[in-house]
Amino acid sequence: MFIIKMETIITDINWVDELIPEGLPIRSTTLITGPGGSGKSLIGETFVTAWLKKGGSVIFMSLQYPSTEFIAESIKNVTGLDVNDYKEKIIFIQLDTGISDYHEVNRQIINANLVEPEVWDKVLNLASTKLPDKGPGILIFGSALNLLLFSPTYGDVILEKIKSTIVSNTTKTYIFSVSTSAKAEEISQLEEIADNLILTRSEKKPFRLFMKILKIGNEQYDSAEVQIPISPKTLDHIKEIADHSRRKVIPAILGM
Repeated sequence: MFIIKMETIITDINWVDELIPEGLPIRSTTLITGPGGSGKSLIGETFVTAWLKKGGSVIFMSLQYPSTEFIAESIKNVTGLDVNDYKEKIIFIQLDTGISDYHEVNRQIINANLVEPEVWDKVLNLASTKLPDKGPGILIFGSALNLLLFSPTYGDVILEKIKSTIVSNTTKTYIFSVSTSAKAEEISQLEEIADNLILTRSEKKPFRLFMKILKIGNEQYDSAEVQIPISPKTLDHIKEIADHSRRKVIPAILGM
């Protein structure tokens, strides 16, 4: 039996590369799962940083953040990267449940009602045409996608849309983070079919974050659990964002 060796990207971040020394496979789908507030989006942001530094482009669908400034601040705190240095290689898709389709705010920001499944493909295709497809290519980083599953009208359809994206992907690299604090059964379906799976957890006293690799395609990896080296300032930032999701985002999605 022959195992096809996939092209990978090395992050050059020690605590990540120790776990996946052969790198994250390009044109694969990675799922980062764990309870709310366990640092899932921060892990995704480490891969985003490596991706940009190695010449790739990134589409952000970060549903839990109230604005792009929060994303930029988080990445700066976690990795030291200033996203303003990569403006031509980044597009932000912001969740807006107050519109029926999407609206291009400017070259870098698209507001979209991602709760409606048909909008998903339209905005991703639009964003992809606006970005250079160089280096490792285009990375789509969708964080807190589990929030979409709260929609009483579209939740089941959105789940199928995410599953379809995972199983049919051959041209782009996706990193999705989802909380297991709710909709655990639905999230388990995504865990089964993702190419790569990363699990996170947290401890409260003192507040610490941990991660372990459960699978990385056909690549070798270290299955040991490691503590994520995140500053106290960034940990406080996590709590602030989690509170925003509970107060603002979930009620808006529940209304659809």
